[in-house]
Amino acid sequence: MRTVRWSWSLVALVLLAPAAWAQESPKPGPEHAILKKLEGTWDATMKFAGMESKGTMKYKMELGGLWLTSAYDGEFAGQKFSGRGLDTYDLARKKYIGVWADSMVTTPLIMEGTYDKDKKALTMTGDGPSPDGKTAKFKAVTDLSKDDTITFSMYMGDAKEPAFMIVYTKKK
Repeated sequence: MRTVRWSWSLVALVLLAPAAWAQESPKPGPEHAILKKLEGTWDATMKFAGMESKGTMKYKMELGGLWLTSAYDGEFAGQKFSGRGLDTYDLARKKYIGVWADSMVTTPLIMEGTYDKDKKALTMTGDGPSPDGKTAKFKAVTDLSKDDTITFSMYMGDAKEPAFMIVYTKKK
């Protein structure tokens, strides 16, 4: 009986594999072009709780132009801080998807959202680790209305004011 199941599994694999291999890989679309505008190296100024810190953000489109990778290095509250991100447009869900991990947490922040072409703003929401170690709701708004400046605002819970803001200025 096992031999029969194994044989049918092998037959199915042989018959179905070429169809799977023949499918075209997804291609970057207009939604990915919005992410591509971020490519480059940016000086960052973060404002949080009356403090200001500096850093550098590097963005690059990778993995066939489907994913924007980000690498942030700088300081936060007088300590070295680094973070890494992956962002894309999920063709199946018709949403932007983002994953962020940094040197202050062991749980990633996973978000999804939409781009408002009139406001030139990407708004994403999700759940992630809060400073007290519990899970909290987050909302990130990325203002892309200027070519050489990005304003990123992060909100926690139902707050009307951002918990922190980062202004990125593109390096020449």
